[in-house]
Amino acid sequence: MHFCSPDDQIKTNDCSTVLRRFTGPEAHEFSALFQPDGRATDVARQAEAVYGATLDLLAAEGASLETLACETVYLRNIREDLPAVLDARSRVLARAGLQPGRPPPTVIEQPPLNEGAHLELSVFAVVPRRRQAWSACDVSDTPRCGCEACSHACARLVRLADQTHLYAGNIYGSGGNAFDEVYSMFCSAENLLKKGGLSFREVVRTWIYLRDMDRDYADLNLARREFFRERGIDLRPASTGVGGGPFPDQHDFAIGLYAVKSPRPVEVGLMSARTLGEAWLYGSDFSRGLRVVEANKIALYVSGTASVDEAGHTIHVGDLAGQAGRMLTNISVLLEAQGASFRDIVSAVTYLKRRSDAPVLRAIFRDQGFDGFPSVLVEAAICRPDLLCETEAIAALPLPPPRT
Repeated sequence: MHFCSPDDQIKTNDCSTVLRRFTGPEAHEFSALFQPDGRATDVARQAEAVYGATLDLLAAEGASLETLACETVYLRNIREDLPAVLDARSRVLARAGLQPGRPPPTVIEQPPLNEGAHLELSVFAVVPRRRQAWSACDVSDTPRCGCEACSHACARLVRLADQTHLYAGNIYGSGGNAFDEVYSMFCSAENLLKKGGLSFREVVRTWIYLRDMDRDYADLNLARREFFRERGIDLRPASTGVGGGPFPDQHDFAIGLYAVKSPRPVEVGLMSARTLGEAWLYGSDFSRGLRVVEANKIALYVSGTASVDEAGHTIHVGDLAGQAGRMLTNISVLLEAQGASFRDIVSAVTYLKRRSDAPVLRAIFRDQGFDGFPSVLVEAAICRPDLLCETEAIAALPLPPPRT
């Protein structure tokens, strides 16, 4: 197992890369975050910089485009910038003799908080140690509507040892009101899972984006609860529900997900913390986190976590430092219960209500040791008006030695 060293923070003339590696019995994995430095002011040049850095990193790690399991682009202005980003991506890959391929990246309008950045790119790669124990392909489903956004709904299917992993994004629904659109979105996700030979029962992580958090969060919770009830889903996925602009305007919601299955039941356990009450007790149907025994590691998927106490109440209202401290305490306690700490985190995303708070939050993260790994920081609306920040994380632990 190899974790981040100072050499894993790479700077070039136009892009910074933060990298964290994990090596298990079946694969070398890495998470990476690519951030344009802001000197290039137009989005096309920034996109070329981050995708050029991506190809350089893949080559340095003995990987290829084929080994990318998921790719997420965070955009300042999705309507204006996405076409230029996708064109730049195609140009960079074509210059390297590669085809853009499917699936396209997951895209969401959540403005990065690095000065001058139009976008940031986050990727996760799985590089097999034994090629015969690995395969990857893409699956897609017939769109539920004819818009451009729905044509991007597809998934990456990765088989490693005896497990199948499905990574999907850009999934949308349709309907005349928020409840119907959310329910339809979950049905679209279910159909895509079926194309890959999985079901929603095997989903362990979701990311749900709402264009209008204040207006639609209650309907999201109602529709999600109804979908889970009808499908008999008792072990709720880890999840983040946060503000974000889908592409284009026909949809007010988007979902991404990760699912895993194997011939024998995958070992999945609930992560809880003494400092946090369960979210479903106040109407939000997600787990605080899930511990998943995968073929290559024990993965800890920590849901979007904020300054919430044991009874589910927001604490430190109006106090960014207080909220950030309680948020990090909650994440730390969730990890400690699994024998992990911040040192085991391989990637994280933080959603900040007010972009002006970014310098203060970065300083708090450094002081608390919540750094040294790929960590996205974006501006986004959070599920409660009195919450100022929310963070999700993924941690990795080694598998126990095989029994003899």
